Amino acid sequence: MKKIVLSFVFALVSMFTFAQTTWSVDPMHSSVNFNIKHMGISFVQGRFDKFEGSVVTPGANLDRAQFNFSVNTQSINTGVEMRDKHLKSADFFDAEKFPEMKFEGVSVVVGKNKSYTLKGKLTIKDVTKDISIPVTFGGVAKNQQGKEIAGVQAKFTVNRLDYNIKYDPTGAGIAKDVEVNAYFELVKQ
Repeated sequence: MKKIVLSFVFALVSMFTFAQTTWSVDPMHSSVNFNIKHMGISFVQGRFDKFEGSVVTPGANLDRAQFNFSVNTQSINTGVEMRDKHLKSADFFDAEKFPEMKFEGVSVVVGKNKSYTLKGKLTIKDVTKDISIPVTFGGVAKNQQGKEIAGVQAKFTVNRLDYNIKYDPTGAGIAKDVEVNAYFELVKQ
């Protein structure tokens, strides 16, 4: 009887150990983009060229998943070198002092039609705040190398003033709200 119980415990532990899956961001098939209103009449678009992240799932979908993403603030790219240099300065990201922005997911709320709300902590500069991010799970497929991949899309808005990005605090020239669009293709490890 003791051997049967031990065998059952071993099988149960093995099942939970192997059920956890880690997925890493594939930077070649992912992007972190932003959009901000300029002078109240037009928009400036940009992206961050360097970022990384992982998702650890205890099962086959995003329920109870742990998300961790970081973005290199030095990699900001709006296509205008002078503007990018200003965005890296202390007026905006202060990229030398704060080289990365971070998001740490603490919970996932399941919605309808492969939609989720990711709750976590967003850190920009020296400020960390709770945030809820709507996420669409694109599903799972196999890539050309036969590895499992998953698609995740997140669209949300951040008030830059909440994160000590205080340049033009009136928002007349540069809007307070920044639209963020992140598209991640994740590779199963």
